[in-house]
Amino acid sequence: MVSRYRRIQISASHTSMENYPEINHEHDLSEIVRKVRRIEIFTKRLVNDLFSGEYHSVFKGQGMEFDEVREYQPGDEVRTIDWNVTARMGTPYVKRFVEERELIVLFLLDVSASGLFGTQSKTKIDTAAEICALLAFSAIQNNDKVGAIIFSDDVEEYIPPDKGRRHVLHVVRNVLYHKPKGKGTNIAGALEYLLRVIKRRAIVFVLSDFVAPDFTSPLAIAANKYDLVAIRIADKREHDLGPRGLVRLWDQERGVERLIDLGKGSARRRFEELIDSREQELSRMFARYNVDSIDIDTASDYVRPLNLFFNARARRR
Repeated sequence: MVSRYRRIQISASHTSMENYPEINHEHDLSEIVRKVRRIEIFTKRLVNDLFSGEYHSVFKGQGMEFDEVREYQPGDEVRTIDWNVTARMGTPYVKRFVEERELIVLFLLDVSASGLFGTQSKTKIDTAAEICALLAFSAIQNNDKVGAIIFSDDVEEYIPPDKGRRHVLHVVRNVLYHKPKGKGTNIAGALEYLLRVIKRRAIVFVLSDFVAPDFTSPLAIAANKYDLVAIRIADKREHDLGPRGLVRLWDQERGVERLIDLGKGSARRRFEELIDSREQELSRMFARYNVDSIDIDTASDYVRPLNLFFNARARRR
């Protein structure tokens, strides 16, 4: 697939290669702690300023649970009267219920080799990890449980959902500094694993470029069981190869190289048609199974599209 390719521009006078920085996972403990702490401070500000109210209103609890019985007050609904207690006490009493707030929030994070692509300051994996951190801190502020499934061509790590700042820091650290073992992308396998380990309803964010073999069937089942949100992360060079000329494309997942001549209008047109076709097919599939999707570009601020998503979804409820 084209979005896994790394671009090399060749001209008659010289040959140059755009070197995209590799993610270096060999950080010492102090640097890891510093980076996680910086992200915690940054995301807490965003959570407090932007996402706290939206998150709570968009992602509701799983139902109502009994809270107390209290004496009837003017304005209480008649249907809430507890007739047994009323009979014993000789005066009307009502049952009070509160929203069962606790949720499970799970991240399915794609760490395949295509995530190493990035022509701006961040790769796709960097961007996905920061979004995970932001949403994770939003979740714990609402006392929800947070977990993660990290996958490539196989599930590489599973962090069971749990509560608290310490657990979220553990999730964020593992997401930021996970060392991928595989290169491919198996979204179907990750969704099937999710269905096995998470039995109750949950909010599931799938962060990927979604360049993968067919995953329609497990997506349909997962969308019916969970509140599924697809976060599509892309780089602008996956849509725009830039100036005309010979371009060598390198598939980072399969190790395949291809040379195309963008000087020919037909080659550029085929490339653009392939990209458009893939994106339209993906959008249709998400719409068919009522999966919300958010498009994120590595060159842009991801806060705005996330905020737009929260606001749009809150209006629908």
